[in-house]
Amino acid sequence: MTESEPDRLPEVRELGEWGWSLAPDAPMWVFLPYVWPPRARTWVPDRSTRWQIETVLDSANRVIDIVCHPVPESERETQERDATADLARVGIPPRPAGRLWLLRPVGGFEGVEDVLDHLCSGAETRGVAVALSEEFAQLCADELESLAGGDDQSSG
Repeated sequence: MTESEPDRLPEVRELGEWGWSLAPDAPMWVFLPYVWPPRARTWVPDRSTRWQIETVLDSANRVIDIVCHPVPESERETQERDATADLARVGIPPRPAGRLWLLRPVGGFEGVEDVLDHLCSGAETRGVAVALSEEFAQLCADELESLAGGDDQSSG
């Protein structure tokens, strides 16, 4: 089995050619695949390798060694438990394990990052903190639904 980071998997690269992007992995966006419009989200089995880099410094804080190794399964399980706890805090059920989520832009935006910028701007305009919260997740869900409604009308 080859060890590949998520964005290096052949299936992710191929979907990327069709306009799909990996969902952001920042903890504040953990809810995003749940609220993203169904027609603009998909997933592939997560057979990727996550890497951990350790830097060894000497007494003068100079790098003397760098070690890179796969993140242990126990650490990945801890990360998944943390993500599940974050989702529960914002009122969203646990996500299915073992998936890499991919998203397509909605609402006529060029890319997923543009949609995220739009969501953040909308939250700031409404006085909602751009942070992992039930209020922010709900605002994103409502806005994404509105944006996708425009996509449905244009696609006939």
